[in-house]
Amino acid sequence: MWNDKGPRRHKETWWWNEDVAEAVREKKIKYGKKTKKRHGRSIRRAAKRQSYFFSKEKETEGMCK
Repeated sequence: MWNDKGPRRHKETWWWNEDVAEAVREKKIKYGKKTKKRHGRSIRRAAKRQSYFFSKEKETEGMCK
């Protein structure tokens, strides 16, 4: 188990260099684009769902008394 108490043991890593930093930057950019695309899809899906239920409500408005 990792213990979060106390100071970090390693202040710097030997494997981190500019190539790794560039790869991480690219990955973060791609992930951000992916999540924005998903978010847009979920908003459109919610709008379609809401309009569907609204139309169903209008259809059945006079049926139940």
